[in-house]
Amino acid sequence: MLDFDGVVLESVDVKTRAFEALFLDEGREAADRVVAYHEANGGISRYEKFRWAYREVLRRPLSDAQEKALGDRFNALVEEAVSSAEWVPGAREFIASWSAILPLYVASGTPQEELRRVVERRGLTPSFRGVYGSPRGKAEILRMIAADLACPADRLVMVGDSVNDLEGARTAGARFVGRRRGADPFPPNTPLVEDLRALDEALRHL
Repeated sequence: MLDFDGVVLESVDVKTRAFEALFLDEGREAADRVVAYHEANGGISRYEKFRWAYREVLRRPLSDAQEKALGDRFNALVEEAVSSAEWVPGAREFIASWSAILPLYVASGTPQEELRRVVERRGLTPSFRGVYGSPRGKAEILRMIAADLACPADRLVMVGDSVNDLEGARTAGARFVGRRRGADPFPPNTPLVEDLRALDEALRHL
C-alpha cells in the first residue's frame, strides 16, 4: 500500500505552498503556524487541517460553506501542480514491476476523487487494484484493503512518509516502511528507505 504525496510523487511541497497561500491573508504568524501543523501531520485530510487552523489559530467557527470554499481553493492551487510533479526516484519502476506480481493500492489523505483524477492523469490507474483517499483515514483504508484481499492485516505493508502513516498502519495491524524526507520523524528501528529505489530490498527484510 503506497501513500501518494512524498511516496509516489514529489508533491509534498506543492501542498505546503498551498496551505501558506490559503492562510497568508490572516497574517504571517498564522500562516506559519498552519504550515508547521501541515508539515508535522502529513497523511491526514486537508479538511482536518482546516478545522484545526480555525479552532487553534484563528479561534473562530468554520462553517460548512467556508470549509467547502477552502477545499475548492486548495484544489485549484494543487491539482494541476501535483499532476505534473516529479516522480519519487524509483517509484515508477517499483509500481511497474510489482503491479505485475501483487495487488497494489494507494492509501492517501488526499480527497479520493481528486486523488483518482491525478492517478489517472499519470497513467497509473491500471497499476492499482484500488485508489483510496479521505474522508477515510489510513487505518480504515487498510482494514478495507485487508477485507478486499481476504487476508490478515499483518500481511499488508504500508509505505508512507509521515508518522500518521505509521500510526495508521499500526492501528490496522499492518507492517510499515517509511520514506525518509529530510529530518527523520520516525521512531527508532522503523524500517526506512531514502526513496523507492531501495524499497525492494527493504521489503525482503520485513
